[in-house]
Amino acid sequence: MQTTSTKVQTAFRFEKELIKRLKIKAKKENRSLNNYVETILMDVVYDEPNEETLSAINEVKSGKTLERLNMGNFDEAELFK
Repeated sequence: MQTTSTKVQTAFRFEKELIKRLKIKAKKENRSLNNYVETILMDVVYDEPNEETLSAINEVKSGKTLERLNMGNFDEAELFK
């Protein structure tokens, strides 16, 4: 079975101390340095919500379709089964 990778190998130059700290953090999370740095960068680049999430945020902010929950309708025993 052949799989293709969309990843591209590249090189960056970082301060020695930064690499040392990144390696420590990656090890604490049981991840490779590459995976740890890639995840951090993905979080930075893809931090904008998608259209569905934006729509939900705007709906809540508008207050038009909000309903009040009647907490009396919840049976505690049912919630913790």
